[in-house]
Amino acid sequence: MTLCTVTLSVLIFSFFYLIYINAMHISHELGDDLRLVIYLDEEPSAPLQEEYRRKILKFDQVEKIVFINRDEAYNRFSDQLGEDKDILVDIPKTFLPPSIEVYPIKTLDSLSRIKRFSDYLQTLPGVLKVQYGKEWIERFYSFVQIIRIVVILSGFLLIMTTTFMVAHTIRLTLLARKKELELLRLVGATNNYIRTPFLLEGALQGLFGASLGVGALFLLYTWIELQFTGATLLRLFPFTFLSPKSIVLVIGAATLLCSLGSFTSTRKMIHL
Repeated sequence: MTLCTVTLSVLIFSFFYLIYINAMHISHELGDDLRLVIYLDEEPSAPLQEEYRRKILKFDQVEKIVFINRDEAYNRFSDQLGEDKDILVDIPKTFLPPSIEVYPIKTLDSLSRIKRFSDYLQTLPGVLKVQYGKEWIERFYSFVQIIRIVVILSGFLLIMTTTFMVAHTIRLTLLARKKELELLRLVGATNNYIRTPFLLEGALQGLFGASLGVGALFLLYTWIELQFTGATLLRLFPFTFLSPKSIVLVIGAATLLCSLGSFTSTRKMIHL
């Protein structure tokens, strides 16, 4: 039962952690196109461009700032239309407003600040409108925040269940072998000599349980990957498994927690 509990706890935690790291990977990929577009009423002069740049950087650091004049905006729009660009024949090239493209730094914190960033840019002189993927950013940020909370809660679940179950199991083992432990004391066995096998038992339960949990997660990951092979979303954003470093950390943490549960139980029982 202890081994099964540790396995399930590690599986639950690592499952949500896997979703979280892949969500962060997707946010980084989609962040390549993340930008705020500031539409201006007039093309800014060189001194005014520097003023805009200074005020933008005053609010937050960004990756880059690009000024787009009317001609460049027209050419971009024409390229986007492709074969249908003939509709622009009788339209003057100056019908599109100049703009500033601001590329924020791609982090989760920048996503949380982007609405305030947009509101700030709207207050700059000569700004007609500020546009960005508001709905997508807000929904994605909320999703990542929920996953982050679930990862934290499942982490607490892992800590509580592994520590409690191992401590309870070792305690029952100590009670069942109470007479043997008394005999060991009579022949001169030290507390450390008595405690060591139980500490090893707890550590091995954590090691095997965590390994089984990560192995079960890998089988689940492989199954999902086979089921959705060729799906458009997976081709755009490859779903990756936990890195070797993350696997070692999860297994090491579970082993340490189980050892801690065994230590606390043996410490109380041996001194009784």
